[in-house]
Amino acid sequence: MAEKQRVGRPRRSSRRMLEEAAAELFLEQTYDGTTIDEISTRAGVSRNTFFNYFSSKSDVLWVDVDETISALSGILSSLPRHENVLDGVEAALTRVASEHPSSRVPWALTQVDLMGTRNELLSSGMVRVLAVTEILASFISSRAGADVKPDGDTAAAALTAATATAAARWAGDGVGRRALDDYVREAIGPVCSGFRPCFDGAGAQR
Repeated sequence: MAEKQRVGRPRRSSRRMLEEAAAELFLEQTYDGTTIDEISTRAGVSRNTFFNYFSSKSDVLWVDVDETISALSGILSSLPRHENVLDGVEAALTRVASEHPSSRVPWALTQVDLMGTRNELLSSGMVRVLAVTEILASFISSRAGADVKPDGDTAAAALTAATATAAARWAGDGVGRRALDDYVREAIGPVCSGFRPCFDGAGAQR
């Protein structure tokens, strides 16, 4: 009964409560100095509840990013076929950036030194980069055909890098930052233009 009372917060808010509790603790005692048990206690939930939402401590650094990555696959699959497959990719990346809440700037990016998250961001961030690259490469291949796979894989990696760079600039620009999709559009536009000749007409073949 005591446990039920301690963890009896609305389930819909538990993920955010854990994220906020982690942010507080990382600011107080750094990322490495904080345990999952401490995060759970600060949030008022059990350790088991933590693992209902996150598979590791580093996942709390990427709540909004992971939600945005999850949305990307759905947006890509809903796109109409384009004459050039990169037109679809550009539209999807711009749209997913426009739907990211403007007020939700990842604190792990803006408070790196205070939280001591630099090393963890590099390692766990790479997992996200590879995931987005795979999503984009799979979409390009499915729309343009397997024969474009080498160019598709390269384009996907370049577009992911450009998008990640745009997001980092957005986070670092402080209170004067523009909308995220402005940064993404500017970053991926030249990449799409450079690769577009490789896929002329490919997006409408299947």
